[in-house]
Amino acid sequence: MQIHNLKREHKNKKDRLVGRGGKHAKTSGRGGKGQTARAGNKRRPELRDIIKKLPKNRGYQFKSVRKPFLVSKEKALSKEGKVETFSEIRKRLAIKGGHIKIK
Repeated sequence: MQIHNLKREHKNKKDRLVGRGGKHAKTSGRGGKGQTARAGNKRRPELRDIIKKLPKNRGYQFKSVRKPFLVSKEKALSKEGKVETFSEIRKRLAIKGGHIKIK
């Protein structure tokens, strides 16, 4: 057996380049030239600047406002003809929460 007859057990592999970003070659996942190609590139989107300039709504704002629950005058009156309180109407008609309007 001579040297030219010897074969490797594993194929020849090139050494990896260190610290070259994602993918491989040329820009290495850093896009094109200019500001975006530089290290520390953090350009904020235009929309964020617009949002920042808008005034901030302060205080508590309850978003899910329910529509008022309409109750006729006949239903609002009890059997004796007396006007009930809203809590009594809620119990009698089984209404959970919400604003009651009598029409």
